Amino acid sequence: MDYKTESQKPLIVETRALTKTYKGKAAVSHLDMKIREGSIYGFIGRNGAGKSTTLKMLCGLAKPTAGEIQLFGKATGDPMVTRRIGSLIESAGLYPGMTARQNMIMKAKCLGLADENQVDRLLSLTGLSQTGNKKAKQFSMGMRQRLGIAMALLGNPDLLILDEPINGLDPEGVREIRHLILDLNEEGKTFIISSHILGELSKLSSHYGIIKDGSLVEQISREELETKCADYFRLEVNDTRRALALIEEHFPQAKPQVQDARTIHLYHLEDSAALNRLLIENKIQIYASGFHHMDLEEYFLARMDGIQNSEKGEGKHV
Repeated sequence: MDYKTESQKPLIVETRALTKTYKGKAAVSHLDMKIREGSIYGFIGRNGAGKSTTLKMLCGLAKPTAGEIQLFGKATGDPMVTRRIGSLIESAGLYPGMTARQNMIMKAKCLGLADENQVDRLLSLTGLSQTGNKKAKQFSMGMRQRLGIAMALLGNPDLLILDEPINGLDPEGVREIRHLILDLNEEGKTFIISSHILGELSKLSSHYGIIKDGSLVEQISREELETKCADYFRLEVNDTRRALALIEEHFPQAKPQVQDARTIHLYHLEDSAALNRLLIENKIQIYASGFHHMDLEEYFLARMDGIQNSEKGEGKHV
């Protein structure tokens, strides 16, 4: 058991002003990322935000236009650093005419590994030990993802970089991969995981990085996120303008935020029954009301919308 505090753990990944441009347009811009040993770092962003480009640069699959990357305290390209990283970026690079085991042995030989027992152990670990003579071209998307993860684990790397690792998996497969990642993390492995399935990512991640238009918007720990994800009262009515006027007059501490044409979120509301009575007495129809807790997906969307609105000068709260 590692009893080091967060700040005492060494930095596994550190980037400084990391930038990648394509034809004069920045896919990643001045990105400063810090990931400490033992973290499961959930990397979040919309399509085209720069997630895959960042992960490719960390893996050495794309060369930065500017900035620095340090892995395990050393520059990328160091052979010892390369051997400590396993990755699954976009696709596993499988040979379609080979079986799962043949693909694994081929990758192991490329890495200079001779222990076929490790191949069999990893195939079992990822649920592929029974695929036999079935060729990779006959695999489902989920099976290809499992094989990609198994190949990333060859050589017992300390850092795993996984781009959409649960893409195409059924619920049982998602659960198995989640437990696999958590078990490996308990053994001391560090992960960077990008995923659009934020509900699943929230079950794994100890830290998050949110990227928008190539820039890192925020890095936040799970504990900090839970503090920021405050409870709120969700109210759906037929007339938000009149409801908002009544709320601001009678419940000034509630901090209302209009979400859309009929939805209002209220923070720090203490007496929901009194609010409902007030609205009914003033002939405002209530479609739905109740307390909610913001989850990762809501926080992410609010963070993105808040940034967009602040850029437009609208000043929406997040």
